[in-house]
Amino acid sequence: MSKDMIISFEGGKKVNAEFKGFTIKTDQSEYAGGEGSAPEPFMLFLASIGTCAGIYVYSFCQSREIPTEGIRIVQSHFPKESGKGIGRIVLTIEVPPDFPEKYRDAVVNAANLCAVKKHIQDPPVFEVVTATTGK
Repeated sequence: MSKDMIISFEGGKKVNAEFKGFTIKTDQSEYAGGEGSAPEPFMLFLASIGTCAGIYVYSFCQSREIPTEGIRIVQSHFPKESGKGIGRIVLTIEVPPDFPEKYRDAVVNAANLCAVKKHIQDPPVFEVVTATTGK
């Protein structure tokens, strides 16, 4: 059973994805010939890593009634040795001084449950095919 996401072209360098009633808009930067009106697809990919870890951290704190004010995740990207692409991503969970010491390792474990990260570490098989529409 597949879950279909529909990708469509809005004009210019804008490419949208429609899925589960949402439209996710993308554009290219002006430098790349777009208008810069929406994030580039790769920015959304990177954001999906940090926001996925973030919901696990948030849920962890909520379930233990730990206030989330003052907690944030800083996602840092380091290049591959070749200089092309990203070779390492570091997620730093910044917590306030009163964050319970006993939960520091556990909140890291919670962030590591991120489904996006797991799919990167054990990637799906990609297939690209063409099909003729009925139009």
